[in-house]
Amino acid sequence: MRIWTLALMLLCPLVFAGPKDILVIESYHAEYPWDKSYLEGIREGLGEEYTIHTFEMDTKRLPKDRFAERAQLAMDKVAEVQPVLIILGDDNALTYLGPKLKDTNTPVVFLGINSDVKELFNTGYNNFTGVLERPLFKKAILNVRKIVKPRPRKVLILFDSGTTSATAVNEVFKDETSIKVSAVTADVKTIGNINQWKDVVGKAKSHGYQAIILGLYHTLTDDQANHVASNEVLSWTAKNSPLPLFAFWDFAVGKGKALGGLVLFGKEQGLMAARLSKLVLSGVRPTSIKPIVSENGRYMYSQAEINRWKFKIPNIIRYQAEIVD
Repeated sequence: MRIWTLALMLLCPLVFAGPKDILVIESYHAEYPWDKSYLEGIREGLGEEYTIHTFEMDTKRLPKDRFAERAQLAMDKVAEVQPVLIILGDDNALTYLGPKLKDTNTPVVFLGINSDVKELFNTGYNNFTGVLERPLFKKAILNVRKIVKPRPRKVLILFDSGTTSATAVNEVFKDETSIKVSAVTADVKTIGNINQWKDVVGKAKSHGYQAIILGLYHTLTDDQANHVASNEVLSWTAKNSPLPLFAFWDFAVGKGKALGGLVLFGKEQGLMAARLSKLVLSGVRPTSIKPIVSENGRYMYSQAEINRWKFKIPNIIRYQAEIVD
């Protein structure tokens, strides 16, 4: 008995040490603020116990006809790393890698998913679970009404025409281009060309809008189909908008950017994905963990932009808000 006990004590560290490699497949790229933020959350949530590898599909900057090629390269990375768990960041990674991973033994945790995933779990995605992303459209619109005086009755929501934008917009607007939130009419426009974007922004005030809420703006192209850098789009929009500019995501808020709003944070998605990953790695079956929705947005405002527009943040909001610059 003592011999067996000693043998088990010697073997247990080997048995439980196991591989510690986790692969994060990003739909986008490492410089994209959303990716930076959720990767920070993943690393913080998992700690130093695991080695995090990443692969960038780069689908914000590459044309759609390259997505399948990038997905295959991601699978090559899976074969190289042989991770104990895979994290898929955002809709394109799930769309292109999901079918390739659903019949493997590797557990998969997704994050930042705007699409409806109910059908996945009826079609054999038994090794999947994750975190859903739902932009807080209606609450964010009501927040704008509390900041802008006189209270706006008509606001414009702008998105690029990328996959994530289309999915996020459809979740709330369905087949419509306008919704009514309390006393506010919100119109949404999805735009692919930078010159059209500039035209819509420039004419927004003359078309009766009192504020613009910025969604995603990362897949815009010029007339030659060249990708336009997202920071250029954001900077131009903030500088040239005739109306106060709000945002749905934290990375768009700051001096020379949007003035703020009720926003989603990528880091929160990463932290939640890390928690789910730890549960799965502890032996909990992914199918027993229902996908969770990260709905807890936070107030975030740029003091510089608030000053520029001469707004006052109500104390009830300011006390809860993160104020930057």
